[in-house]
Amino acid sequence: MINRLFKIFSRDIGIDLGTANTLVYVRGRGIVINEPSIVAINKKTDQVLSIGAEAKKMIGRTPGHIVAIRPLIDGVISDFEVTEQMLKYFFNKVHKDSYSFLVRPRVVIGIPSGVTEVERRAVEDAAKNAGAREVYLVEEPMAAAIGARLPISEAVGNMIVDIGGGTTDVAVISLGGIVVSRNLRVAGERMNEDIIQYARDEFQLLLGEKTAEEIKILIGSVLPLKEKLTAMVRGRDLISGLPKEVLISDVEVCEAIAPSVNAIISEVRSVIEETPPELLSDLMTRGIVLAGGGSMLRGLSEMVTQTTGIPTKLAEDPLTAVVRGCGIILEDVESLREILINNG
Repeated sequence: MINRLFKIFSRDIGIDLGTANTLVYVRGRGIVINEPSIVAINKKTDQVLSIGAEAKKMIGRTPGHIVAIRPLIDGVISDFEVTEQMLKYFFNKVHKDSYSFLVRPRVVIGIPSGVTEVERRAVEDAAKNAGAREVYLVEEPMAAAIGARLPISEAVGNMIVDIGGGTTDVAVISLGGIVVSRNLRVAGERMNEDIIQYARDEFQLLLGEKTAEEIKILIGSVLPLKEKLTAMVRGRDLISGLPKEVLISDVEVCEAIAPSVNAIISEVRSVIEETPPELLSDLMTRGIVLAGGGSMLRGLSEMVTQTTGIPTKLAEDPLTAVVRGCGIILEDVESLREILINNG
């Protein structure tokens, strides 16, 4: 009886629990939340002040006793209690017009491939403590492949490269299982750090994390562009300590993020080298699919094609591929149960 009430008042949810952003899919409604995975906390009172977009606005602008925390680092939970609070906030946001004491949704969560049993359990427990009735875990490259509408259940090779905020997952999938996969803790946020370091070394300029990300999105590229792009960046002069403006070009950003991009390309090549020959011939005709926010960097699909010799394309709306995959699983958990890491 109680379970039936929970089903009536709860909306099943798919979650892409990312290092940089959390996206939430609601069954029958689609993607309803896309907010930064950030929580602002008052250290004096241990009170949560804001979560998501509101908390992101506070980064670099708070007094000493207020801190903006990212509860996930490299795709795994680093602060259990804060993650739980964040999930509870997203659950309540989805169910704001329901009776909160009857909100017990079924939840499908995408997690990086290669995480440990302890890290998986932490995600499961945080979701259950936040109010989930059942928790299903799926590896992010599998969810991204489903979200990109790849025929993962067929006897053909599908290759997906999911570049998120904290991790990059590279996987070859066939017959509903991952044949070869690699997880690399180099992704969008490492590129931001590369840009910060480059500005420090080349211009003696101290940049904030938010500014570095804006530069990456605005003019970031992995290959030289035909039409040159530039952006004015503001930061602190490391010598004088005063505000300073510098004009930065796409060529300089390309140079700055090269170490991270090369690490990702190297991981893609390693997975291709380990792929069985029959599946490799499928990849030659079917190509590689890129997903995740980091895959939207200018020239990345062309660079992967050049270095691997395999045609590469972006998934449709790469940013939401994982959460859309979680949503598709949610719509038909019973028939897709085999691809899940656990059984709820």
